[in-house]
Amino acid sequence: MALLEVQGLTKSYQANVTVLQDIHFHAEAGEFLSIIGPSGAGKSTLLRCLNRLIEADAGDITFDKKNIRDLKRNELRKVRTDIGMVFQHYNLVPRLTVIENVLHGRFGYKSTLQGILGLFSEEEKERAFFLLKKLGIEEHAYKRCDQLSGGQQQRVGICRALIQNPKLILCDEPIASLDPHSSKVIMDYLKSITEEMGITCIVNLHQVDVAQSYSDRVIGLNSGKLVFEGSAVQLTQSFIRDVYGMDTKELITG
Repeated sequence: MALLEVQGLTKSYQANVTVLQDIHFHAEAGEFLSIIGPSGAGKSTLLRCLNRLIEADAGDITFDKKNIRDLKRNELRKVRTDIGMVFQHYNLVPRLTVIENVLHGRFGYKSTLQGILGLFSEEEKERAFFLLKKLGIEEHAYKRCDQLSGGQQQRVGICRALIQNPKLILCDEPIASLDPHSSKVIMDYLKSITEEMGITCIVNLHQVDVAQSYSDRVIGLNSGKLVFEGSAVQLTQSFIRDVYGMDTKELITG
């Protein structure tokens, strides 16, 4: 059975506006899956439905043999520790240090009081430093996050997701705000996470060439409908036109 299986996922924000319509796909353990599509296609909504940051209207989301949509609050909180998330705009606390932001990824394992007091074990702190070193930013551990570049902040966000020990990481446009060099660094790290740690990554991307270079499989959305699902090799110019409604040479890549 796949780690994640989505069947018939549908979401509307208004009665006459369907953002996602009858979406079906799956993701295997250790797979790198990209979601592409034009702005407004429903990519971010889809990603946020997977961990119920947004509630879907219909369909099933089965993660690690549990139907996410059926879970009560405490059960959902527990399952979310297995699902990390990386955001386009990092979603860090700017005035706190890098190491403090990374350790926030452990809040799902803490009681409310432990979270407020910032009570972390030595093992958790050692793990945080290990991850910072792995992503090449250990020397910035005690800097405030607002002193870092965008690419460095995104690496902090990845460390914060990884310290949860997740089985799945959801990445919502993780390179949209970055220059080409920083984008490559982030994508290389995300790819290594799947290959070395066996963690599934689902990544929203605008850049078709990046999706083709890094993905095991690609999903294409247009107007809330699934118009492509297949390997990166199968993502031909014809399918790209189906996704974007334009020729590949008209697409801005980065």
